[in-house]
Amino acid sequence: MSPLSRRWIYVAIVYFCLAVGLGVFMGLSGDHRLMAVHAHMNLLGWVTLALIGIIYHYFPKAATSRLASLQFWLHNLTLPVMMGALALVILGTPQAGPVLGSSAVVMLLAVLLFAGNLLWRRT
Repeated sequence: MSPLSRRWIYVAIVYFCLAVGLGVFMGLSGDHRLMAVHAHMNLLGWVTLALIGIIYHYFPKAATSRLASLQFWLHNLTLPVMMGALALVILGTPQAGPVLGSSAVVMLLAVLLFAGNLLWRRT
């Protein structure tokens, strides 16, 4: 397995633990307002990162590209900002809305870089 694939999967495991921890916290506290953060952390963190790691394992040329590295950093620097901003908006801080919107656009860019990298490389 390539170092990049391994890195994606290791970070996915971190998000899995964080998302489950948030789910347990919500369950124990009875406060489920952060359900959207929990869901996004599971989907954009745990599931997406693990799948990207597995996909890059099967597309080694794409995994060694500079685009793959750029996509890794863009996704993984944006996701915590996006989750924090989403939590703030849900908890009543509307000033975090522009940060949430901007980070969502950057996340879309990271996803498009992944798609483009795989489609252009055709490995």
